[in-house]
Amino acid sequence: MPNTKITIVKGNILDETKHIVIGTNDTFDTETPVIISQESLQGQALQRLYGGDLKELDATLASALIGKPTVGSIKKSGKQLQYGVGTIATVKQSARLIFFLAYCEMDTNNTARSTPDKVWKSLLLLWDEVSKHANGGAVSVPVIGGGQARLSSIVPAQDAIRLTILSFMFASRSSKICDELRIVVRPEDYKRLDRLELQSFLSSLRSS
Repeated sequence: MPNTKITIVKGNILDETKHIVIGTNDTFDTETPVIISQESLQGQALQRLYGGDLKELDATLASALIGKPTVGSIKKSGKQLQYGVGTIATVKQSARLIFFLAYCEMDTNNTARSTPDKVWKSLLLLWDEVSKHANGGAVSVPVIGGGQARLSSIVPAQDAIRLTILSFMFASRSSKICDELRIVVRPEDYKRLDRLELQSFLSSLRSS
């Protein structure tokens, strides 16, 4: 397997300077606070990365989604075109890329949900996109599966991190994805992690 560094760090992914991944929904709804929580990572990204300019973010996403297939539409407030779980809108921001990864599906009430298998599928598609566009640069990802996906009770942060690492290692066996994968964990989740267990998990994968 190509030599890649995997790092688990405590912090806010929006403080990272490398390529970053932001989880979103399959309709790419962005409007806060009506549809998307202002406290969510996506809501924070709107404020910090786009200065709260919803029109700019929507235009950026629309441009990145040109030519992407849709899987249907849904009757609800906000955006109605469904691109399907695993769709990625890759946008350039100065010298880096932001990968908006749709791993949740919206329902008619604008409630986003996902399942472990949908997260897995989305991650594999993400690594394919990263390998094509990140030019080997380091990529920072949040803990995929909590928050808007409503999976934290089924897939707690510890397991979500292992799922991310496992998918990354599998994908890396066919070709190198990037020089470093940085998994950025919110401080409140980080303090609950069994970091020794995660280290042994990483070691077991590297030796397999």
